[in-house]
Amino acid sequence: MNMDRRSLLKLSFAGATVGVFGGLGPARAAGTAVTISEALRLGMYASLYVAADKGLFAKHGLEAEVSTAGGIALPTPIVLSGRAQFGVTSPGMSVNATREGGKIKNIAKIVGGVSMWAMARPDSTIRTIEDLKGKTIATLKFPSSTIQVPNYAMKAVGKFDPKEAGVTFLELPAGAQAAAVKDGRADVATAFEWDISIGVEQFGLKPVLSFADIIGPVAFTTAMATEDYIAKNPAAVQGFCNALAEAQKLMHQDNAVFTQVSEKYFPKVAPSVIANATKNFFGSRTAIPTAPTISAEEWDRAMQLELAGGSVKEALSYDRMVENSFALKAAKTFGTAG
Repeated sequence: MNMDRRSLLKLSFAGATVGVFGGLGPARAAGTAVTISEALRLGMYASLYVAADKGLFAKHGLEAEVSTAGGIALPTPIVLSGRAQFGVTSPGMSVNATREGGKIKNIAKIVGGVSMWAMARPDSTIRTIEDLKGKTIATLKFPSSTIQVPNYAMKAVGKFDPKEAGVTFLELPAGAQAAAVKDGRADVATAFEWDISIGVEQFGLKPVLSFADIIGPVAFTTAMATEDYIAKNPAAVQGFCNALAEAQKLMHQDNAVFTQVSEKYFPKVAPSVIANATKNFFGSRTAIPTAPTISAEEWDRAMQLELAGGSVKEALSYDRMVENSFALKAAKTFGTAG
């Protein structure tokens, strides 16, 4: 949802790899060739990696290649240009593209909650959003979800203006947030996994706030495709959503699926970090969705979040931006929530 969920993890997430990962999963069977452009290589995008690793894209008729675009704003132009059939990024990017004349729809939910935490030193007394008043928060550089999310939470949930309450954002390069908290330059840092578990293991910090629990279900990251592709290739779109639904069902039935696949796709991240992150990801059952469907409530909350963070200037409606029928059919097929 930001340009720094671009830099977020080019260097962060302990050197997670970028680029095409077709070689890490089982050999792709013949099927409809599609390219999936993901914004970044992120643990919370696990639905894609499990679908690839477990052969679910192939099972549902797709010869899928997943490539990392390297920035949150990049998948939408890649999809609109026809270089990829599916994009995975913040829904706000589809709104910005539509306002500029693009015809694109959100077809599935990849991340169902704001899978971001605040971490602090062990002696911290921060327990609620209100406790952030007067504090310094280490973040990535603006525009970044690590700034947008706490801003939204303070305004919408805490009912106070961060600036008026004396909150200071210390904007730092990727990977520097935990160190800033440890050495006292910041009271708390906002980050995604794997950075939270790395902060615990390597810097002795502890998570003190879960924004997924504070904000609730939201279409935080979605998969999107052009209206033209959806109209001309409904079987491929259905196959894509089916693969996601089955992958999400597998992970919720057995969290170890997430752990095992993550160890494969993030070989530079310590297994102990991934094991701890697994507990965090599945603790609230929102970060990794139980189904790929996008509800109107989840869309509206995503728009509120992106408006508050400044990544979109105007919210567009659920009816205009979401095509939920494929994900809904997939959820019903696999008996998942939808």
